[in-house]
Amino acid sequence: LQYYEMSYGLNIEMHKQAEIVKRLNGICAQVLPYLSQEHQQQVLGAIERAKQVTAPELNSIIRQQLQAHQLSQLQALALPLTPLPVGLQPPSLPAVSAGTGLLSLSALGSQAHLSKEDKNGHDGDAHQDD
Repeated sequence: LQYYEMSYGLNIEMHKQAEIVKRLNGICAQVLPYLSQEHQQQVLGAIERAKQVTAPELNSIIRQQLQAHQLSQLQALALPLTPLPVGLQPPSLPAVSAGTGLLSLSALGSQAHLSKEDKNGHDGDAHQDD
């Protein structure tokens, strides 16, 4: 039952992301003609590069977002930062594989997805539309 709930949630999230990509691509198509020829070429190049995103790049982005989220949680707790006693190692994030990467991506929620897409501009991950 839990597997089906997770699968359903991930499926809904993927459809939501595909719709966001479609809308952002529409916005790009509307704005592009108003740019100078040079800027049009730059934007088209950025869009093509964004479409070539790889699983390792996504995992790196997810890892950075998770670290930033954990850091903000620690700062919110306002815990005094003290050095660890000798012999203790700081906790590290587990490696994110392609399979767990999707689950992590889903767990981050739409806010993280939107911030990633906003950061990348209007390039959109059109490969999610598949």
